Amino acid sequence: MPPQEAEDQPPPSHRSRAQAATIELHVENACAALSPISLQQLITDTRRVLALLPNTGSVRVRIVDDAEMIEAHKRYCDLDTTTDVLTFDLASHDTDFQSKALDTDLIVCADEANRQALRRDHPITHELLLYIIHGVLHCLGHDDHDDDAFARMHAREDQLLTAAGIGPVFSADLKEERRS
Repeated sequence: MPPQEAEDQPPPSHRSRAQAATIELHVENACAALSPISLQQLITDTRRVLALLPNTGSVRVRIVDDAEMIEAHKRYCDLDTTTDVLTFDLASHDTDFQSKALDTDLIVCADEANRQALRRDHPITHELLLYIIHGVLHCLGHDDHDDDAFARMHAREDQLLTAAGIGPVFSADLKEERRS
């Protein structure tokens, strides 16, 4: 005869824990701009922010210098200048951005990040993290081409960075510029 449950014990729970969404991350320090410790910090911080998103998928980041960024910017955008981040959304164009599976390639410029980090007095890893989150948010339907969309997108960046324990990077930059 099978053992019986004690009357004072609650019935076993059949609810399964909801698994957190997972976004795989690969970061290539192509121009060797970051030390191994700084690179690991960037990866840790990026994973912490990505874990706050409801999405799955993968994000691949290539950290480059001005020369490689100028070449990529010319090739993909026909602009002969450097820039902070180039975003390549390789996922299906799903309009449900909450459930979209990311398939994203990002090129981020360490030289531009270094210039901005020095100017705004924060670590280069925070600036690069801002570029990565900015690119991911573009893939999730955010836009920054008009004033309202610009404000919403950058507020979302700072919201995510604050929730991850880093604090606002973009709006902190704006406050510093207003003081100058």
